[in-house]
Amino acid sequence: MALLKVRRRPEPVAQLSERDCRLVWRIAALLLDYPSEQMLATVDQIDDAATQLPDVVGAPLLEFVHHLRATPPITLAQQYVETFDLRRRSSMHLTFYAYGDTRKRGMALLRFKHAYRHAGVELGDEELPDHLPVLLEFAATVDPIGGERLLGEHVPVIELLRLSLADNGSPYAGVLAAVVATLPPLTTADRRRIAELAAQGPPEEEVGLDPFAMDPSLFDGSEARR
Repeated sequence: MALLKVRRRPEPVAQLSERDCRLVWRIAALLLDYPSEQMLATVDQIDDAATQLPDVVGAPLLEFVHHLRATPPITLAQQYVETFDLRRRSSMHLTFYAYGDTRKRGMALLRFKHAYRHAGVELGDEELPDHLPVLLEFAATVDPIGGERLLGEHVPVIELLRLSLADNGSPYAGVLAAVVATLPPLTTADRRRIAELAAQGPPEEEVGLDPFAMDPSLFDGSEARR
């Protein structure tokens, strides 16, 4: 009788410990957040943490920290809005690439919500659950297994976001490069999906997120982050 082969998860691009992966996710969650005064006040702590990481992930994170220190806060704020809020192809909402603001996206968002709820986290109404910094913080501080699974399922989108940022010369591309290094390598199917998403762009039809918004338990006022 032939033995069944045990399917193992692909190893990350970089050989990192679980602790290092979680540290990358935590740092990236902070660096990809809006550069508020509170966020910028943590730069020294982020710098200290990033120096503990292997160069393959630590170097791009430290380069972005240098960018934060060398750039006036008002310029950082303008860059953030121009990069992530005004460009459809560099949205940090992971389901937006495939579904835009269509009804199908609402069902995709529920996948994230259920994963958070399973780990005992209820989102407030400040952010949708597919926002990359929210997912990275969840993976780093709440449920690394569930968080890594969701990140792995969205490798093509995260890589597409990295490519878009790199094409635009954005310093945020390095932060995405560090995140990508913690995830399984791209497969042929992933590359095909990236090409499809890049060619098609997010759907234009705006019909609301009804299946997502109709769930009254999603927005209960509690905070998503611990």
